[in-house]
Amino acid sequence: MLKRISIFSIFLLATIFAIPTFAKSKPQYYETRVYSFKTAAQKTIVEDYFKNAAIAAYNRAGIASVGIFDEADQKDGLKLYVLIPYKSLEEFSKIGAKLSADAVYQQMAKSYLDADHTTPAYERFESSLSVAFKNWTTLKVPTTTAPKSERVYEYRLYESHSEAKGNKKVDMFNEGGEINIFVRLGFNPAFYAQTIIGGKQPNLVYMTTFDNKKSRDEHWKAFGADSEWNRIKSLPEYDHAMTKAEIHFLTPAEYSQI
Repeated sequence: MLKRISIFSIFLLATIFAIPTFAKSKPQYYETRVYSFKTAAQKTIVEDYFKNAAIAAYNRAGIASVGIFDEADQKDGLKLYVLIPYKSLEEFSKIGAKLSADAVYQQMAKSYLDADHTTPAYERFESSLSVAFKNWTTLKVPTTTAPKSERVYEYRLYESHSEAKGNKKVDMFNEGGEINIFVRLGFNPAFYAQTIIGGKQPNLVYMTTFDNKKSRDEHWKAFGADSEWNRIKSLPEYDHAMTKAEIHFLTPAEYSQI
């Protein structure tokens, strides 16, 4: 009898703790940079920097899947979006020292790093740091065979009027099941994260990916008509959880790893 109980207990524990690796993994941190340029020549310098120096250096430092994106409509001027995923805050805090010690990087990045004040490589860049949602802890590189030039990567930033409501919007994605709807409808999500350092606080950010603009529009039409989504958004606990949605349509560079 004791032997049977012991075997059953082992089986029960194995069942309980058979949690998917993705669910058990620690949340990643994402640095998002938005470079602004006055001229196309400046943009070329920064593009060459990431293509020929920075991405390889980040990879050597153990950081994979660095994303580089153009804004398709250039509605906010000439910009370049950069997404860098980190496994931890410690990794984020040490990357500067690792790049400084990387002789190959220092040589390949000279035109960017040593740009003269009279001919800067960029006008300015803004940077923010976010932490992945507990129900989507790791960046997923989109699964698509569409040419990069045709893809639409939709980057959204949702602002809330208070920290409490910002947390409620995050909860809406996790416990509320909004992430599940995105997955079920085939939005091909890359990441979901809550911003911890950066402007327009409080906010959350996420990225979904599509083969083309038509596919993007069809997916959002299906989302708006989804019965589960309409049930969730009517729940009183999520009332006014978001006050503003900022939407950017991005196109990955040919050398982007996302």
